[in-house]
Amino acid sequence: MFYLPVRIIFGANAVRKSFVFINRLGKRALLVTSKHAAKASGALDDVQNLFADLNIDYYIYDQVEENPVLETITTGAAVFGEQNCDFVIGIGGGSPLDAAKAISLAAANHLDQSTLYDLAKIKKSFPVVAIPTTAGTGSEVTQYSVLTNAETKVKAGFGHECAFPVLALDDAKYTFSLSPKTTLYTAVDALSHLLEGLYSKQRLPMIYPLIFQGVKLILDNLKPVLENPNDLQKRENLLLASLYGGMAIAHTSTTFQHSIGYPLTAEFGLPHGLTNGLVLKPIMNLYYPSVKNELDALFAYLKTDKASFFNWLDSLELSAGIKITPEFVAAKTPEILSSRNMANNPVSVTAEDIAAVLQNIN
Repeated sequence: MFYLPVRIIFGANAVRKSFVFINRLGKRALLVTSKHAAKASGALDDVQNLFADLNIDYYIYDQVEENPVLETITTGAAVFGEQNCDFVIGIGGGSPLDAAKAISLAAANHLDQSTLYDLAKIKKSFPVVAIPTTAGTGSEVTQYSVLTNAETKVKAGFGHECAFPVLALDDAKYTFSLSPKTTLYTAVDALSHLLEGLYSKQRLPMIYPLIFQGVKLILDNLKPVLENPNDLQKRENLLLASLYGGMAIAHTSTTFQHSIGYPLTAEFGLPHGLTNGLVLKPIMNLYYPSVKNELDALFAYLKTDKASFFNWLDSLELSAGIKITPEFVAAKTPEILSSRNMANNPVSVTAEDIAAVLQNIN
């Protein structure tokens, strides 16, 4: 079943082109973002200019950190109510977009930190507009929000159909402000989403063409963008790949590849996309016998093979610079095994499998 209740405006001047739809959402928006990304990208200026023309008021909540914590969400929901807002606009990478969706749900359903993950309590949401400034998460078209418990350092996601944004505005010019490393890591995150769309037990053959094309867009455009960051067309190609990745996991969810990355991010502060890239090869090898047909079809479409794909991945020179101790493996294995994403694995993943993957990270 394919279900994606998000209106997508993709390409140049997406914010300006959205005026008819934005004008229907309300009269006062909560702009959810981080301290710098929305302004640096130019997206905030575009939204403010549009609001001035439409006579829409707004309040800026710019407290979203990388890997947003539960308190950030509940504080944002309180601000939403105090400021008499009636819709939310998230601007930024995956963290602000995930936070915007979670704030909408928390405000609409009166959720606190103890009930944010209680899907039974979610009955409705306020409209969310998502404006990505990275080409990685595809969060603008998913029903997922990934949050971190600051006390336990556990990073975990949840999904609900009420969390889908009503409007996604994708304009590649907003990615010009990204550093080379962020460009790289977010593209690898998108690559992970696309591959997990083939791995997941919920995989949907009708979206394979999007997945195949998304992977090709990353392989063809990532290195050229790193060499020439001002190439708008190639940045737009990466943004399209990210969008396809979001569309894929909106239907298939993610797998062990994401579950193992969450504790690495929470414990060591590693960027999410980097953690996905670090484990991509061993997990593909682990899954390959069970999804051989899907991966062989992908490699045939790309006119390559697994070994050549791995060579391309190696050429990105992804490295964490961390030391994984036996104590870390022992402490985090139960957390990984209990992750909701693990239900989507195409094979049974054991504690021994987890240890083998973790111990090979460098």
